[in-house]
Amino acid sequence: MKTFSATPADIDKKWILIDAEGVVLGRLASIIATRLRGKHKASYTPHMDMGDNVIVINAEKIQLTGKKRTDKVHYWHTGYPGGIKSRTAGQILEGKHPERVVMKAVQRMLPGNKLAAKQLTHLRVFAGTEHGMEAQKPEVLDVKAMNKKNTRSA
Repeated sequence: MKTFSATPADIDKKWILIDAEGVVLGRLASIIATRLRGKHKASYTPHMDMGDNVIVINAEKIQLTGKKRTDKVHYWHTGYPGGIKSRTAGQILEGKHPERVVMKAVQRMLPGNKLAAKQLTHLRVFAGTEHGMEAQKPEVLDVKAMNKKNTRSA
């Protein structure tokens, strides 16, 4: 029996809608990364972009366990001497772009190569409940029902 290797003609991409309200960030990011890479499919081929398109809504209502909301710090550098900047996860979630916390968590769960960068473009994260992707008819993936540990009360 030969090993199956997918070709571009074999790839079937779906649209998945995930509601992030009350879901733990790390568990959600792990599920999204698996869906983006296509590892949930039996025909998974590592060098092909087989993953689904993922839409995440309610990113501002994501839950962090423990004291991560106050203690987890995101750093970046401006490029100038002494230009290191930082914000806590809580400050980002309460700021203008709370969806960036989910984007960074998913990005860090993907490998650091060109294929992963392409796969990350298939992720759309929205802070609120409104998204402009109704025309794609996304299937709803209920992350809360998968495992009781996936949710936390506020």
